Amino acid sequence: MKIEILDEAQQDLIDGFRFYESQSIGLGDYFLDSLFSDIDSLQIYAGIHTIHWGHHRLLAKRFPYAVYYRVTGDVIRIHAVLDCRRNPARIRNRLT
Repeated sequence: MKIEILDEAQQDLIDGFRFYESQSIGLGDYFLDSLFSDIDSLQIYAGIHTIHWGHHRLLAKRFPYAVYYRVTGDVIRIHAVLDCRRNPARIRNRLT
């Protein structure tokens, strides 16, 4: 399967990187490495995650983030990578 990260999700990753990097030098890189590892796991586990607001939701292993994606044919499209500590209404509005 092919994984496609949409522009909005790429911006979410950049924003997360900047936040964690501002907390401690090198933490932003660790954040990206961890999230990309979780995203790569979709090659095997795509479609098994619970559905929230029309998207499958993969919870990140090491950070309080969720990867929202859809599977269409043999393509996995990442629509958002969002901080789970945010207001759920804001997350819902972003995804609907």
